[in-house]
Amino acid sequence: MSEHADKDKVGEELAAQRFQMLEDIAKELAGEVVFPTCFDTVLRLRKELQDPNLTISHIARVVSVEPLIAAKLIRLANSAVYAAHGKQVVDLPSAISRLGLNIVRATALAIAMTQILHAKEMAAYSQVARSLWDHSIRSAVGARLLAHTYTRINPEEALLAGLVHDLGAFYMLYRATQYPELRERPDTVKHLIMQWHEGIGVTLLETLGLPEEIVQASVDHDHPRTVPDIPKTLADIVYISNILAGAHYEWLYQDFDPQAVAFTSIHEKYAGVLPELEVLGREMRSVLS
Repeated sequence: MSEHADKDKVGEELAAQRFQMLEDIAKELAGEVVFPTCFDTVLRLRKELQDPNLTISHIARVVSVEPLIAAKLIRLANSAVYAAHGKQVVDLPSAISRLGLNIVRATALAIAMTQILHAKEMAAYSQVARSLWDHSIRSAVGARLLAHTYTRINPEEALLAGLVHDLGAFYMLYRATQYPELRERPDTVKHLIMQWHEGIGVTLLETLGLPEEIVQASVDHDHPRTVPDIPKTLADIVYISNILAGAHYEWLYQDFDPQAVAFTSIHEKYAGVLPELEVLGREMRSVLS
């Protein structure tokens, strides 16, 4: 057998490797999910910050033991996304007071997601992973803008929902790095992600203990459907922001025309928020990446 035999797996052998990955994920999801090490902080923080009535000073004490998260929170609080009409904050309690508990949790998740992106094992998927991260940031900012502009839904809850709606795709990319044949052919996992990331993502969000409304908002977010003229639910917001953020037509909608009337009309209807989405998306990406 040549030293390149693994690289040359095609057809049935490559399909078997893809099936093995899905089977392994299914077993893991049915038991105890093993998150990447970088999610340890997220899980610990979620456990310590479960009480919604915690004081700002207590939250600050919990977060301060994670310097990277603390620094990102202060920087985010001073970004254009949150400081348009406020003075600059220089301490963690002030930053948390401005941002709120949801954003503390979202920032911890965002840092974990970026650490997955920067893992050396992810090199083979760098282009897809970077595109996915950019899309997640744009979706998060778009969801916050839509919630604030059109609904009474908490904008920070909407931001968190937009940020994590594709968490299943991140997780599948991470798991794919553990299979040599898939690392050699990164394009082969795109179809798997298109078909399976939503269901896997729902399970992951539940395991992470995210609120039920955020979990449900991620269900079928990539399946074309009719939306009301004005978004009424968090699911509507995530669906619309996903489209405004690009929706990865090149691989998530391989059999769907991105110029379909429903998609075109959504871009036209919400054209007014697009310039701000672009500006705030770049700002938030620079803070969290």
